[in-house]
Amino acid sequence: MDKSEYKKRVYKVSPKSEKPVHYSSAFFIGGLICVLGQAFYEMFIFLKISETTSKSLVALSLILLAAILTDIGVFGNIAKFAGAGTLVPITGFANSVIAPAVEYKTEGFITGTAVNMFKIAGPVIVYGSTAGVIYGIIYYLITRG
Repeated sequence: MDKSEYKKRVYKVSPKSEKPVHYSSAFFIGGLICVLGQAFYEMFIFLKISETTSKSLVALSLILLAAILTDIGVFGNIAKFAGAGTLVPITGFANSVIAPAVEYKTEGFITGTAVNMFKIAGPVIVYGSTAGVIYGIIYYLITRG
């Protein structure tokens, strides 16, 4: 069997992706999360909270909401429907920290929750911090002239 025949067989037995449906649901849910963030912002501004504080409160509100929805098991169902649409950075990151913590809470606070809470998010934090330092050094070296 040559490569082209093999590719044809693989294509024939592989499940077909419904890309337009996946793209649409990701776009819709991701947009809905952003609209919710904007609604929080408008509510805080309406309550006469400063713009800077309102922006911080929006982030905290979305993190809290994602954490609660993860803990009660709803965020996972939303993510199954929306796929990458739930990876709007702040809610997706909150979910990646909370989900392992909830999963291992029966093993105790230290050996369960605390140890496992950064299983998914830990590498992201390490990589992001390391990349930031490297980029900062490069930027400094390029612009210090």
